[in-house]
Amino acid sequence: MAGEKEIKEIYENGMKILEELTSNAHEIQEQMLEEILIRNAGTEYLSRFFVHGQNHKQNFKTNVPIVSYEDIKPYIDRIANGETSSILFADPITQFIQSTGTSEGKPKLIPMTAESFEKRMIKPLLVDLVMKKCISGLDQGKSFYLFFVKPEMETPSGLMASLYTTSYFKTQIFKNGLAKFCTSPIDTILCLDNKQSMYCQLLTGLLLRDEVVRIGSSFASVLARSIKFLEDYWKELCSNIRTGYLSDWIADPACRNAMSSILTRPEPELADLIQQICEDKSWEGIIKELWPEVKCISSIVTGSMSQYIPLLEFYGGGIPLVSPNCGSSEACFGINLKPLSKPFDVSYTILPNMAYFEFLPVNNDGGGMSHETTTVNKPVDLANVKIGRYYEVVVTTLAGLYRYRVGDVLKVTGFYNKSPQFQFVERQNVVLSIDLDKTTEVDLSKAITRAKLVLEPLGIMLTTYSSYADTSLTPGRYVLFWELKMKGSNDVPKLDAKIMEECCGIVEESFDFTYKSLRKAGVISALELRVVKHGTFDELMDFYVSKGASISQYKPPCCLKSEEAVKLLNSGMVGTFFSPKTMF
Repeated sequence: MAGEKEIKEIYENGMKILEELTSNAHEIQEQMLEEILIRNAGTEYLSRFFVHGQNHKQNFKTNVPIVSYEDIKPYIDRIANGETSSILFADPITQFIQSTGTSEGKPKLIPMTAESFEKRMIKPLLVDLVMKKCISGLDQGKSFYLFFVKPEMETPSGLMASLYTTSYFKTQIFKNGLAKFCTSPIDTILCLDNKQSMYCQLLTGLLLRDEVVRIGSSFASVLARSIKFLEDYWKELCSNIRTGYLSDWIADPACRNAMSSILTRPEPELADLIQQICEDKSWEGIIKELWPEVKCISSIVTGSMSQYIPLLEFYGGGIPLVSPNCGSSEACFGINLKPLSKPFDVSYTILPNMAYFEFLPVNNDGGGMSHETTTVNKPVDLANVKIGRYYEVVVTTLAGLYRYRVGDVLKVTGFYNKSPQFQFVERQNVVLSIDLDKTTEVDLSKAITRAKLVLEPLGIMLTTYSSYADTSLTPGRYVLFWELKMKGSNDVPKLDAKIMEECCGIVEESFDFTYKSLRKAGVISALELRVVKHGTFDELMDFYVSKGASISQYKPPCCLKSEEAVKLLNSGMVGTFFSPKTMF
């Protein structure tokens, strides 16, 4: 593989390479764009925009439009159906990456070449080097990462489509590199049955508990789900450890074979210790109790994953939460060079060799109360972003995406050498809408963050939430689903109606002028809050996974569009509360 030499160099000189990348960020960006244009100016897509072959960089920015997925979907569909990949890119496209976002309910297909795939494999190596440099002891044990795969899909062209992580876990680079430092055997990671995979990975993590120095997953939602799985299965896991025998329902041959080299003998003392820890009514600090040598919890906890921060801090017992990197299916953005930053203070540093980046200024004031994120002025390049400003990311990649709007909004917080640093801002897409009101994901997040402060002094935690616009009645109303737990146990808290109604009121007070005006006029009815029992949102995750979502990249829906999903959450409801009928 052409990338193996580069991989070896990163292991040996990774921090030096990072310094060179960030110190020469602008030059690297210009070289990348020039190379992309030289290679691909003759493709069907780009040739339309260059008169008489004038494909220099300024013509690119003047002539080539900024596009969304729907604009280039017809070209991608043609390649997926068997036409030549030179429609978009001169080099052959070797596979498609399935995004976690959707187009008309289906995953987007992002083209990938051998070169672009190899380049993306650099990022986890750089992340690992930075973390080991900043957190002592990570090189003296194993990492307990919960990794999962999803079945690949063959397109009519014969090219395969899969999640990036699924493809990455199958590479020799992973198997011969990072996988050797993980507790989970590769066959348990590659098992397509998520339940069997999670059980075996947890069992291995417990058996090797004294060697574990790092726990992690791709997204915080996966860790939260894994802890709930542990709550449900710790007795059976202890039984396996006590007897030295793997449960019969683990039927995957590769999993059973892999576990046979780890679960080799009865360990009753270890089983008794784990049982004693798990029998405690409160699971506060459970991660620290079960894995005493852990130095950090590594998982993306920014953006929509930030709702899991209180839960992971509760279970972590003071273990630092590290949000290591930021990116999308379309491109890698950057990595966290200060991994011990507090979760809400995390900034990522752009890696200028991953894509050509442009930044569209947006009218976001940081308050999250604008109805939509609209662009203002022209896009700027990496060298001309301003600290404190908000931008939507536009990428031109090594695999046929040209001036492509990813949809993510970033706030520039500074520079590392000459490479911008940014905070990830939740997307400003409208999630709730009745009449003229358009409430965004950020609006809702800010409002709920304010409201839950009322619960914290009572020892009540909001673990997960979602919402939907109920227009089955007139006037319609916004409905929130909250899953709550006591800090001292998993019992459903005793719900004081006045307190919960106060929460409803705070949410409504946090919404904008349009919402309040429509509410006052009776066009929108009082907000409703439905509290669901512990584990209901895990059932929602299982529901979406059964419909084709990936457990490893699951992002809880901020707003529900599926009637089945609403029905599922309603089935777990233990209390319902309303704002006062007249508020404004």
